[in-house]
Amino acid sequence: MKKSYEIEVDCANCANKMEEAAANTPGVKSANVNFMALKMTVEFEEGQDPKKVMEAVLANCKKVEDDCEIFF
Repeated sequence: MKKSYEIEVDCANCANKMEEAAANTPGVKSANVNFMALKMTVEFEEGQDPKKVMEAVLANCKKVEDDCEIFF
């Protein structure tokens, strides 16, 4: 399953850090951040609860960019 989320991030480099952090979160099959559109698209692994996974994604993103936000 793929879902898109609005994000808030200050720069393209920070968006790249968010993308990498999201992609390395358990339950995430792939992640893509579009800085210009301020969107994150996440593909979840089979059988995962998107809400719980996204809470972990946000926590991981905040480790690399503490003032970022994901709206879900």
